Amino acid sequence: MVHGKSTERMRKVGPYGVETLPTVCAADSGLAALVDVPGAPAACRGALTERARLHWSRGDGGDPAALAEEFLAAHGLPLRDLTRPATPGHGTGVCGAALYLSAGAGALLAGAPTGAPEPAPVLPDLAVVVYQHGPTRVTRPDAGPPWWLGEWVESWTPGQHAAAVDAVRAAIGRGDVYQASIVGHAAAPYTGDPLPALSRLGALPGARYGGVLTGDGWAIGCASPETLVEVTDGQVITRPIKGTRPATATGRAELLASAKERAEHIMIVDLERNDLARIARTGTVTVDELFAVRRWCDLWQAESTVRAAAADGLGLADLLRATCPGGSVTGAPKLAALTQISALEPVGRGASMGALGWVAPGHVDLGLTIRTAAADGQRLHTWAGGGITWDSDARAEVAEAAAKTTPIRATLAGR
Repeated sequence: MVHGKSTERMRKVGPYGVETLPTVCAADSGLAALVDVPGAPAACRGALTERARLHWSRGDGGDPAALAEEFLAAHGLPLRDLTRPATPGHGTGVCGAALYLSAGAGALLAGAPTGAPEPAPVLPDLAVVVYQHGPTRVTRPDAGPPWWLGEWVESWTPGQHAAAVDAVRAAIGRGDVYQASIVGHAAAPYTGDPLPALSRLGALPGARYGGVLTGDGWAIGCASPETLVEVTDGQVITRPIKGTRPATATGRAELLASAKERAEHIMIVDLERNDLARIARTGTVTVDELFAVRRWCDLWQAESTVRAAAADGLGLADLLRATCPGGSVTGAPKLAALTQISALEPVGRGASMGALGWVAPGHVDLGLTIRTAAADGQRLHTWAGGGITWDSDARAEVAEAAAKTTPIRATLAGR
């Protein structure tokens, strides 16, 4: 069973499933060392005490972007104008908040069709956890069964994955899309506490957004290297990753020389430029770095940096609407690609391909939840895939997805 924060003490339930908790040490669950939110400042990690929590699912109705902004403002974190200098929490003691938005919630914000059912429906589509600094104590939960992870069961076969790649190529041939990202899912049964396994993901090389977020009956572990969106001092940055090869000298040379990978990457950079232009001051969108090859575990990946000056009055809700879901895991045009995704993927994307990170006054730092795993009460879940273009080879795309998920599964197993 996943260890989560108790919501029984003085719980207050409001609109959209909002749960506001009294000040409780995170260590009450015996997991103080695991309060390690992706994107949180280094000085805060290990010193965070939960102050308030919001959970929302698509069935609750409403606008998750607006709900997140309103909830944060009500708990001492006004993010209605990210162009203003950061100010303290006016004596509230609030440090910042974890923010998680699922891929499904991002698709909702984009006006995309509802996709396949989620494989782990206990996970919320939006989670906001407000933290303050406070004393922590480390207590150890009762020893349970030893950690065991069973065999992974894929939600589709390699043949079905390859057929989805061919279907996207056919859509490109018809002019429906330029590219679309196709993602597969797998689940494995487990016994024991999954949190130590999920926390190991954050130590993987290149995990810029390494960390864990937990709730009642669920947990998410992230090893993402990709910045979905960062806002500091009124500057908005996204760092899309697209293009993968094995981390060998040959692999690096192949990635740099691949016309297919470069074309796919540039299409996503253009999409991200357009996304930022919706929330930027006119004429300020620039590409600081294009197709830089960097390493994540045993893979080379190509990354670019797109920057813009935030438009006056840009708030968190509009930021989320403009950038979610991330272009590198959807495709171009984004809405058309999401339509293809909803028709082809056999299960929902769950905790993957969404947003997870840290927000504070004047600052947002959200990673794209690639290289991410989730636990419900019975199974661990992983997702992996890649962008499909006209030049994609179905067998190579299946192999690339496997290469991306291999380090995640090995780490979860403790290898």
